[in-house]
Amino acid sequence: MKRQSISLTEPNNDWLNQLVEAEEFSSKSEVVNDLIRRARHSAEEHHLIRMKLELAEKSGFTELTPNEILKESYTRSDA
Repeated sequence: MKRQSISLTEPNNDWLNQLVEAEEFSSKSEVVNDLIRRARHSAEEHHLIRMKLELAEKSGFTELTPNEILKESYTRSDA
């Protein structure tokens, strides 16, 4: 595992200490790694949504009713 040195603002340091003291995490490093994992997961979700929106924009307009679109979305494998 790589070691890094980071500087924290006082409020952020206090918050990390509170999480460790509450035994939600065993160390500040564990908290920071969890935050990074969550941020990466969120970025991946945003990328997927962005890709789906771009695909939808490129597909053009439809004559389907909202109910037909909803029904189709449940049957499509890429939805």
